[in-house]
Amino acid sequence: MALVTRGRLPEGSDLWPLCRAGDFMDCYAVASTLPPREAALRGLTLPRWSAALLTLRNALVRPFGLKTKADPGLPSVGLFPIRKDDAREFIVGLDDRHLDFRITVFREAGRLYLSTWVRPHNVWGRACLAAVMPAHRIISRSAAARMAD
Repeated sequence: MALVTRGRLPEGSDLWPLCRAGDFMDCYAVASTLPPREAALRGLTLPRWSAALLTLRNALVRPFGLKTKADPGLPSVGLFPIRKDDAREFIVGLDDRHLDFRITVFREAGRLYLSTWVRPHNVWGRACLAAVMPAHRIISRSAAARMAD
């Protein structure tokens, strides 16, 4: 398995202008020569157990009017609309009533950085973030490992 390290997203990422006090951001890095889009598609292909968690999440939040599928007509990766796609960075994410989030795969100096940014809007957003955090750490580290070549 590839060596995955916790790190800091490089300053050149388009996620940094979004960040404010109180936002969540994490970052995992791995050595890789893959382009960001290819790495993201590889990393964001969820194992069955985490796909099952996402299905459960969708069933639980649907009655509250939260987003459970991509908007029709927008290019997306699963539920996540593509926000940026170039040789250096691939970003997906959405804005919802309870929180906004983005996932980036950023390339710099032979490494790929997988980072998640979240801005909770209210108590429900903070509760959702807290609820997914244990699985998020495992899923993110595993996704970064799959991005290694």
